[in-house]
Amino acid sequence: MLLAKTLRSSTFRLALIAIAVFGLIVAAIMAYVYFGTLAYVRSRVGNAGDHGDFTAMIGLAMFAVALLLAMLAGLAAVLVTRRTVGRIEEINATSRAIMLSGLDRRIPLRGSHDEWDRVAENLNQMLDRIETLMGEVKQVSDNVAHDLRTPLTRMRGRLEKAYHTPRNSEADAALIGDTIADLDAVLGMFASITRISEIETRARKGAFRRLNLVEVASEVVELYDAAAEEVATRLSISGDREVSVTGDRDLLFDAIANLVDNAIKHGRAGGQVTVTCRSAEGGADIAIADDGPGIPAEQRDHVFKRFTRLEQSRYTPGNGLGLSLVAAVARLHGAEITLHDNAPGLTVRLSFPTS
Repeated sequence: MLLAKTLRSSTFRLALIAIAVFGLIVAAIMAYVYFGTLAYVRSRVGNAGDHGDFTAMIGLAMFAVALLLAMLAGLAAVLVTRRTVGRIEEINATSRAIMLSGLDRRIPLRGSHDEWDRVAENLNQMLDRIETLMGEVKQVSDNVAHDLRTPLTRMRGRLEKAYHTPRNSEADAALIGDTIADLDAVLGMFASITRISEIETRARKGAFRRLNLVEVASEVVELYDAAAEEVATRLSISGDREVSVTGDRDLLFDAIANLVDNAIKHGRAGGQVTVTCRSAEGGADIAIADDGPGIPAEQRDHVFKRFTRLEQSRYTPGNGLGLSLVAAVARLHGAEITLHDNAPGLTVRLSFPTS
């Protein structure tokens, strides 16, 4: 079956065309050698004697060489094409299996480390990436469904209760207020998703300009100072007086605000949150450190994914989009975001390149 596919393949037809062209060139060379040899012999010995046997011997030798070359070329074309078709069939078979059963199949490698193995490796890596993305989409869908179910269930319960009870202006006002609050939370979730998508498509890079990162961080610290005082947390800013970066002021403000808000909420009550801005040789750094419980090392790679929350029951306020927005802003600005152990607590560092 593989031989039949080999003979029908376009690669084999191309090989035959190449052999035909090569054969014509070889035939022309052999004809030149044949007639040149005869002319040389005649010029040396003249017409004396019978040259028929010599001519027949030369002709037979030429025919034998031509036949041998044709056979070897045909065999080489079949073998090379068979190998190519065989590898393509492996890829096709794996592709069909993936379409039928799922993304768990991979293209087998032969260990030859040739171009076909490299193609298979690249395709397998692509399949790994697709499988990861599909898993993330499923996780996001599950989390969205969970996060939407709670406020929608509360709203339905309130409305059903109000429907079966006599009208009361105070109770109705409270119900309307609670329902509006839940709707605002749902709308805020979708607004965050839209904003992250907008940032990831780099639609806001037109607002980039030179700015002092310390000024932006100071505004954030001033904004969250009251929230920190409510939980007896000391919020402060330190570092250089001026740290220049090129970026979108509003987006950087939102990213730093999310990090400070997380540090206050998840840090230790009565603890310390420090925002540090410094100019570095390779650019600029801003670090937000707290002395809370921190994040386990094995979970640090996942916290920047959408709707990821360390609190698995998902009943605490929040939707798991804050750090996703921070990661999107960092990518837009070409910044590297890293998490470090603050012993105790966590330090989140944004490192901006030289602009």
